[in-house]
Amino acid sequence: MQAFTCLTAVAAPIDLANIDTDRIIPARFLRKPKGAPGYASFLFRDVRFDADGSEKPEFVLNRMPYRGAKILVVAENFGCGSSREMAVWVLEAYGIRSVIAPSLGDIFHQNCYKNGLLPVILPANIVAAFRRQLRERPGATITVDLDSQTVTAPNGTPHRFDVDPFRKEMLLTGRDETGLTLGFESRIREFEERHAREMSWVVPAGR
Repeated sequence: MQAFTCLTAVAAPIDLANIDTDRIIPARFLRKPKGAPGYASFLFRDVRFDADGSEKPEFVLNRMPYRGAKILVVAENFGCGSSREMAVWVLEAYGIRSVIAPSLGDIFHQNCYKNGLLPVILPANIVAAFRRQLRERPGATITVDLDSQTVTAPNGTPHRFDVDPFRKEMLLTGRDETGLTLGFESRIREFEERHAREMSWVVPAGR
């Protein structure tokens, strides 16, 4: 997966609370393979587009300068609902690298880490202030620095956020759980060889 270190980018505000994974990517697109042509167009499909495929001009990601946003600043309980990992895939396909929220759906939150997307949890009043600043200054940027665990608001104020050390290491190095485990491959092999020598009676015959 793509590593995450520090990002300064245009951020888009979304004020609606309890946006579930079915709104992020409707169920009819779940059989589409990750990375399929046009995958990014499935993001918020039913609120971004009319039935004929034309854009809804009132939706935030259809308006300049939010169209190229790489950060979403959202309201409470974003990503609730079903456990579909595709909700993160489609955000990634669109180019979103970080979601800042007061709270996130639990499974969605964990899926973000597994796909190189940084979830940032901050107090509700601070996130609301971010969204207000973004509406007042369309095109304003936010800086998310994972190494220092700080988010710099559109008005320049830094805010510290918490992140699990293991998840932080995953994102900084661009490795998921499997990749991190493979980093210990030589030590695992040494253990298996020593185990086979010292406890040969438990090693299956012919191994």
